[in-house]
Amino acid sequence: MQPIATFSIVAFDPARQEWGVAVQSKFLACAAVVSWAQADAGAVATQSFANLAYGPQGLSLMAGGMPAAEVIAALTRDDPQRESRQVGVVDRFGNAAAFTGAECFEWAGHIVGDGFACQGNILHPGTIEAMAQTFTAARRGPGELADWLVAALAAGQAAGGDQRGRQAAGVLVVRPNGGYGGNTDRYLDLRVDDHPTPIDKLTELVALHHLYFGQPDPNDLIPLASINREVQELLVKTGHLAGPPANSFDEPARKALRKLVGMENLEERWPGDGDMIDRQVVDFLFNKFGG
Repeated sequence: MQPIATFSIVAFDPARQEWGVAVQSKFLACAAVVSWAQADAGAVATQSFANLAYGPQGLSLMAGGMPAAEVIAALTRDDPQRESRQVGVVDRFGNAAAFTGAECFEWAGHIVGDGFACQGNILHPGTIEAMAQTFTAARRGPGELADWLVAALAAGQAAGGDQRGRQAAGVLVVRPNGGYGGNTDRYLDLRVDDHPTPIDKLTELVALHHLYFGQPDPNDLIPLASINREVQELLVKTGHLAGPPANSFDEPARKALRKLVGMENLEERWPGDGDMIDRQVVDFLFNKFGG
């Protein structure tokens, strides 16, 4: 079995009721193996000769109310290879715990903090310390859990990271009804499976996710009437509206704009109703198609 030498972080944000995992490793598609999370249950990172059963089993135990430290004990107790395993968990209440087996390849270890745990193996010393410090500072500032988790990965990489190099990274964040359309808890699940600088690429993907699926800032809403002519001229240019532009933002213009917004996957930011529109949607369309 190939060891999954990696550094990862599991964390909970009580303000948004989000649980998340972020990971980087010199291991193809590492996030598909390491990262597990379920809203109102918790998050699990399983690595270093990873026991993938730790993921679903850990989430099931935490969904039933078992605290993080007891989950770690339950997962590792009857595992004959536990000394080669590494696992970090954060439970539904934000309690965190981690385990690093005595036979994990050096350097290996973990840090458990308030609402998070960082863990890693085959690392340059100082990696997880940098992750913990950065996450603790980042969550006091702007952004959301996904941003803070990826910032922690970037800090770990800057401090040394995986001794073998870089290959893949991922970030998974769940919250109740947080998925596209509100029918699942999978708010964000982004993976870079094979890339020379996977954390940099992951940072770009998180920014795109915020654009496509982020909640509009009320301060960024502008009246459609104030940009009516410019928008209709753009719609004529893209072929979504027959000209010339009308003096008001009428139903044909609304239907055409709704279609263009949907084609660009921005419908979460502007569903097509109301008299206001998110400035980020307008800026994206004008930047892409020209004013």
